[in-house]
Amino acid sequence: MAARRRISRELPLVYRQLSGALGTQHWWPADTPFEVMVGAVLTQNTAWSNVERAIANLRARDKMDAQQIVRARSDHLANWLRPSGYFNIKATRLKNFCRWYLDNGGFDSLAQLDTDTLRNALLTVNGVGHETADDILLYAFGRPVFVIDAYTRRLFARLGLFAGDEPYDEMRLAVEDALGADVGLFNEYHALIVHHAKQHCRVKPRCGGCVLSRRCTAVCN
Repeated sequence: MAARRRISRELPLVYRQLSGALGTQHWWPADTPFEVMVGAVLTQNTAWSNVERAIANLRARDKMDAQQIVRARSDHLANWLRPSGYFNIKATRLKNFCRWYLDNGGFDSLAQLDTDTLRNALLTVNGVGHETADDILLYAFGRPVFVIDAYTRRLFARLGLFAGDEPYDEMRLAVEDALGADVGLFNEYHALIVHHAKQHCRVKPRCGGCVLSRRCTAVCN
């Protein structure tokens, strides 16, 4: 109970410090909800800059469309996705996702599902795990689901709020419970964590100039 109270007290304070230091993030960078979904699939195990190059390839060939992706030759699709890494696997996963997306009526039909039903449906797609599903839920469908990624685990563990190795949903639900269901807050908070983790809270932390250094247990302190 004491740990839960501390999480509820500290998480909003961490958000305010990050927001004050970094400003509004306007994340996820995409033109359409479908493009968010494509990016969520492609960003697995790679930097976002690589995903942007793969998405640019799809746009240049007028393939940022579920039907076009399903119809594309697999070797062609893999080549377009090459900048994102693991391109053969990602081509298969993206085709799987697009088939599921079309079979379920596309965005308008899926948007009518409640959040739990939609989340469970996403998790049935081969290649879509919890983090990818929650990226799609939060950033494409605007659902109040907090994304737990490696950056989040690292930061919150160093702040002493979590061990960092909790099961995905245990950590997600704890954060959501502490913050309340707020799509805008979840969107900004996750984006701020990503920005801060790339800048300071790396695997080997860069603590100079970190606004959270007084709260942190990282080794450089």
